[in-house]
Amino acid sequence: MSARIPLVLLACGSFNPITNQHMRLFELARDHLHQTGQFQVVGGIVSPVSDGYGKQGLVLAKHRIAMARLALQSSDWVSVDDWESQQPDWTETVVTMRYHYGRILKQYQEGTGKDSGPTTNPHHLTSSSPRLKLLCGADFLDTFKVPGLWLDDHVEEVAGRFGLVCVSRGGLEPELAVHESETLSRHWRNIFLVREWVRNETSATEVRRALRRGLSVKYLLPDSVIKYIHQYNLYTGDSELKNKDVLLRPLTKQTEMPVKTLDD
Repeated sequence: MSARIPLVLLACGSFNPITNQHMRLFELARDHLHQTGQFQVVGGIVSPVSDGYGKQGLVLAKHRIAMARLALQSSDWVSVDDWESQQPDWTETVVTMRYHYGRILKQYQEGTGKDSGPTTNPHHLTSSSPRLKLLCGADFLDTFKVPGLWLDDHVEEVAGRFGLVCVSRGGLEPELAVHESETLSRHWRNIFLVREWVRNETSATEVRRALRRGLSVKYLLPDSVIKYIHQYNLYTGDSELKNKDVLLRPLTKQTEMPVKTLDD
């Protein structure tokens, strides 16, 4: 029986705020990947987006990082990383993945004394080299279809070089999103679709709405996160107006100078 491939899950997003459902994605994904018999999930990373993302109602990164760390205090395998959130501008998902994979591979090489080859060339990886996959909800796959939001070569790299673990939510059909995308369908073996049978429709948008209206969000967020929100008076009517009428940074950045490809 061949050894399982070590794998790290990376979740990127606003986490505005982090919810129990966000954390639940990691548990579901780990169970599914273990059941394939191919992988051993050795870690998980929550990477909140930077303030430069420009999304309406996005509170400061320092608060989103702090809430995520409070929420994950009970986890012995998922951690919060602030590299992406500290960048002066919004960072493309693929760039964040390159950063974390380079760090993961370096740690692996230092720990084993093995050299898996250049981190920029996935063909040099051995079967035991660690992998990094993007963890997301089913709605994430639909973002690939939004005009101007993704560069084609970024979708190719995320799906082909790294891969995705997509957890279904509500009535969304991730299988259809894969089918309708030439790039995703070409890399279907590298995309793992996970079914959530215990329905959980927790939405950070609805959580913020409830908080603005002074309603309870207990059992939707960890108590420590709720306490932090009240302590710093986050998610008010005024905070929701932040970035109102501002175009998302990905839509403006992609029209500027594109990020260098792996071959540059």
